[in-house]
Amino acid sequence: MKNISIFNQVIGPVMRGPSSSHTAGAFFIARIARSLLGDMAKRVKVTFDPDGSYARTYHEQAADLAFACGIMDIELTDEGFFDVFNIAYRAGVEIKFTVRKLERAEHPNTIDIEMISEKGNKLKLRALSTGGGSVEIVRLEEWEVDFTGTFYEIAIEAEAESGPTISSLLRQLEDLVDEPSVEVKESLVLVSARSRSPFNKEVLSSLEKMPGFRKIWLVEPVCPVVKKRPLFQSAEEMIELAQKQSLSLGQLAIEYESEILGLSREEILMEAGRRFGIMQSSVHQGLELEAERIQFLKPSAGKIFRLEREGRLPVGGSYLRAGARAMAVMHINGKCGVVCAAPTGGSAGTLPGVLVTLLEDEGISLEKILISLMAAGAIGVIISDRATFAAEIAGCQVEIGAAGAMAATAVVEAFGGNAGQAADAAAIAFQNIMGSVCDLVKGKVEIPCHTRNALGAANAFLCAGLIMGGYKNPINLDETIDAVYSVGKMLPPELRCTSRGGLAVCPSALKLR
Repeated sequence: MKNISIFNQVIGPVMRGPSSSHTAGAFFIARIARSLLGDMAKRVKVTFDPDGSYARTYHEQAADLAFACGIMDIELTDEGFFDVFNIAYRAGVEIKFTVRKLERAEHPNTIDIEMISEKGNKLKLRALSTGGGSVEIVRLEEWEVDFTGTFYEIAIEAEAESGPTISSLLRQLEDLVDEPSVEVKESLVLVSARSRSPFNKEVLSSLEKMPGFRKIWLVEPVCPVVKKRPLFQSAEEMIELAQKQSLSLGQLAIEYESEILGLSREEILMEAGRRFGIMQSSVHQGLELEAERIQFLKPSAGKIFRLEREGRLPVGGSYLRAGARAMAVMHINGKCGVVCAAPTGGSAGTLPGVLVTLLEDEGISLEKILISLMAAGAIGVIISDRATFAAEIAGCQVEIGAAGAMAATAVVEAFGGNAGQAADAAAIAFQNIMGSVCDLVKGKVEIPCHTRNALGAANAFLCAGLIMGGYKNPINLDETIDAVYSVGKMLPPELRCTSRGGLAVCPSALKLR
């Protein structure tokens, strides 16, 4: 069962653009690797498979900078992000990136890392960036593991006969998430476990003194630890619970996140306010950009916004203003500015474009905006649980498509709709973009990501209006998500974030410099 938090996996992380999979994901993988090494790195080699998405885009999407920040313990939002290789050089840390064929690299975001510490400790691991900033460590040395950085995690290597004793000792811990995992290879055993609280120092000391003990690895969480199991795992359960408790979807989402992270309602709204503040700031910053080029595009959101205000465009209203604001966020995202993934970096503009329009143009109160943000997060929980946020797996439909579905829910919530209407608006928004490919030009999250975020924002208002106006959606959200995910997995690799198909190979795109 997935333990999905709205703030951990859906409305977040707060990151530098342009890509949550390739920027935030790279940062978290490196931070976990640093934790496993247990010492300051001296030499690091990061290897990508030539058929994966990192090989084509790791420099274009600033994954190299993000990896280096995680290794050097520099926060992703710190200004040192842009100077991290000079910082590493001055510290005597060598960080190298290579591309070569990796054995059994089934996931398009597969990474192998080799590290040597200042004390001579060595570490080899395999990691996956699974979408929206979520990551997995799937191999540690020659052992198969499942570390996510969302709990306190431990692995103990020992002689095989010590396995039962180690497992028994770990089971005595009160906050274990699940049963310890045991893997045996010839004369050795690896016992791994995850906990909701730090491992007791006395337990760690006992493990190290145990006969047959060889090595211990620890992972510090990279996000707030999930305290309890989720309140719901499907849209059907979500709607039933909201109706039973007479709550709107946003109010239920606050209860969900409060339960899963062990925080009060006030703390949840405070954190929602912090993240919305980042969204609103990125909108305003993006609207102010004019002459400064992003990568290939000149910023245009501010001009579009101004002309719409002056009534000089053939169409206007909330749809267009939300679209312009969504593009403004993508201006900042494309320049490696600070944004809030919602649910990814490549879709970071859609939900802010809608929410800021509701606040600044439609007169919706700030408190209602924050509740609407949480409602959008509840839809993201269902998408994350049933599918993925990774365009590398299922195309643009699970990034900007997911963001548009979440934004449609936010509009319904803001105007007083119920949980069933919110889920139906999300469903038809998702249905409208089903099959959308990820064909980013030159490997950069810019073309066509800007205009697709604008479309997602405009589509959110349309779908909310259709549902609240009386359209009866015949295919529910759970089934829609399943269909979108199935379609996405049918897409060839050329249309899943590798820049080898679609618009990315048009003559005009290939000529861009």
